[in-house]
Amino acid sequence: MSSEEHKMSGNEIEIEHIDSPSTPESQPQNTENKTDSQEKLEAELAEQKDKYLRLFAEFDNYKKRTTRERIELIKTAAQDFVQIILPVLDDFDRAQKLAEEQKNDLIFPEGMKLMHHKLIGIMKNSGVEAMQSNGLPFDPNIHEAITEIPAPSEEMKGKIVDTVEKGYYMHDKIIRFAKVVVGK
Repeated sequence: MSSEEHKMSGNEIEIEHIDSPSTPESQPQNTENKTDSQEKLEAELAEQKDKYLRLFAEFDNYKKRTTRERIELIKTAAQDFVQIILPVLDDFDRAQKLAEEQKNDLIFPEGMKLMHHKLIGIMKNSGVEAMQSNGLPFDPNIHEAITEIPAPSEEMKGKIVDTVEKGYYMHDKIIRFAKVVVGK
């Protein structure tokens, strides 16, 4: 042991510094304890980082999903109204077809042609489009078969011979299935 003595003017202060011998057993235990606690803290930190990243990713997915749903809702907000208007468009189509078949402009005069054209334009601007189905193979995912008739030719078997009521898409989503007659 070594001791040091310091003297100051006026006041005497003795400071004794004692070097304690370090025991080799006490140092490794402290470092082992520090290492264990440090490892525990690092593990807890890693766990908290993982939880944070998962929570952040989950929230980001939630934001993206709700944004997609909101956009889809906006796109199809007018769907109910469009479905109410479709029978009117069907009536226009029937009147036009009848006028062409009978070659009678009184059935479908010029003013009605203009209204029909304007209604079709409004529907297209709203994302509504008619399905083309005559002559195509029958697809139960987009067509509703009303009846089957003998096919006029061999190549028309299993295909749509006539469309009774047009089907419609709104932004690539079916809002009304086409009612068709299928050749057998």
